[in-house]
Amino acid sequence: MQAAVKELGANDPAIASLLDRQATLLRVIARYEDAELINRRALAIDEASHGNVHPDVARDLNNLAILLKHTNRLAEAEPLYRRALAIDEASFGNDHPNVARDLNNLAQLLQATNRLAEAEPLMRRALAIDEASYGNDHPEVAIDLNNLAVLLKVTNRMAEAEPLYRRALAIDEASFGNDHPNVAVNLNNLAALLKATNRLAEAEPLMRRALAIDEASYGPDHPLVANRLNNLALLLQATNRLAEAEPLSGRAVQILLASLGSDHPHTQMGNDNYLKILQAQSLSKIEIEAKLGALEHPG
Repeated sequence: MQAAVKELGANDPAIASLLDRQATLLRVIARYEDAELINRRALAIDEASHGNVHPDVARDLNNLAILLKHTNRLAEAEPLYRRALAIDEASFGNDHPNVARDLNNLAQLLQATNRLAEAEPLMRRALAIDEASYGNDHPEVAIDLNNLAVLLKVTNRMAEAEPLYRRALAIDEASFGNDHPNVAVNLNNLAALLKATNRLAEAEPLMRRALAIDEASYGPDHPLVANRLNNLALLLQATNRLAEAEPLSGRAVQILLASLGSDHPHTQMGNDNYLKILQAQSLSKIEIEAKLGALEHPG
């Protein structure tokens, strides 16, 4: 990076592209504050270089909005997603893959803010664009299928969602191999549906496989690993294996406290789940408080 800055200058658009990649890597390893600063710098460079309605600006807006969504600043993220969508529709037309990406990003935010009726047509439009652009077996299509299936599950249309999950899993295993993070996403989502439809014995090996993939891909202390641990712990709790569930749930909370902080909704949800597992074991109030305190002050 330093060599490129020296050669091109700190405000060259090529530097913005490098910064975007760097910020994405930082986001993946949960260094959110560092990533945000770099995302904003890339956006400023591209707006100064290209103007406010260039496709590179749309890319920067999308990346910054993704980070804001990750850090639960949904109201800040939404106008950035909408602006990116408008730029790409004007630049490429309504049926371009970049537009499908923007539609998916905005739809997921709408879903996260419980505007499901607004989100669904955007997801279906994104899927149609990507199938027409790439064919039916492309990884981008798998992303669209997963997103739509999640929404269908949330709206209790399980029979519609399941074949989409299975199709997405098959596409990503064929595209990336069996141990790719995208495969872990598919496994986790399908397992959640199986759990929701009371097929716990089918769900458990998928959850364990997703956990193993993400630990190998991201390391043992990443927030995604915490998500997988929490999901598996809840399944073990549902099958009354509380002694197995407790350390997984506790480890999830420790990861979330370290990476997201105590005030993040994911941390609070993980803490609530852990508390319920402790209470289900009929522990005393003193024992429960000691275990909760040990998570906040390990060692």
